[in-house]
Amino acid sequence: MAAAPHIALDTAGPTAVDGRHIRALTFQSVRLEYLGRVLSEVGLTAVGSRALVVGSGRGLLARGLARLGFEVVAADSSPAATFLAQEADDGLGITYLTAPAEELGLPDDTFDLLYCADTLEITERPDAVLAQAARVLRPGGAFVYDTVNRTPISRLIYLGAFQAFPGTRIMPRGRYAAHRLRRPAELAEALDQAGLSAQDVSAFKPRDVRGLVRATRGRRRGTLTDDQLPELVDMVLEPEGSPVVTYLGHAIPSPPAPKL
Repeated sequence: MAAAPHIALDTAGPTAVDGRHIRALTFQSVRLEYLGRVLSEVGLTAVGSRALVVGSGRGLLARGLARLGFEVVAADSSPAATFLAQEADDGLGITYLTAPAEELGLPDDTFDLLYCADTLEITERPDAVLAQAARVLRPGGAFVYDTVNRTPISRLIYLGAFQAFPGTRIMPRGRYAAHRLRRPAELAEALDQAGLSAQDVSAFKPRDVRGLVRATRGRRRGTLTDDQLPELVDMVLEPEGSPVVTYLGHAIPSPPAPKL
């Protein structure tokens, strides 16, 4: 079984850089904005609902969901990430687990919301990840994800800038590979096979790509702190746009086949 890679610090620069945490910080606002739209569309309220964050990293998104009122479980394949998430916990009652996305070990029909972060673009077994999501979701629940499209530009950014070019590298080499980046149509097909019905896709990107470059280089040099990154990068949703690099989407459990 192939589990998602452990959290890793790139210590080649003047300060240790945790690329997953940088990604979580810069994605947080669009993740929550998109999630708000999904909750409204499916008629799900946070209070009284259970949420699972898969690929939770240091727990930033899990804490955001808990503040909305969800009862939250945060799962990550890395013990280091789980430890850091627990250290950063604000007494929100989140349950932290170390478990691979491909084999969560959680009961069936347990969650109203499952958010899959930093997972679909690195796993070698997306079918197993999606099967686990379909299994633990309750009827009427929602599966939300963000991931990376497979395009020439996304390859340049994720395979080149983020893990190969010294001045902008924030991820360990090999975390991303072209065959693990998936187009929306491919992911929709995989969702269907797992028993989940794809509903929509929304592109998102930096308001100004120059801000992303400055933020990445500044963080590598140690002239910017993590807390400065979200405002500098300023991610925005493009619901009607075609995703060139990153996109969000959601799916719902497919209705059971009619009995003959």
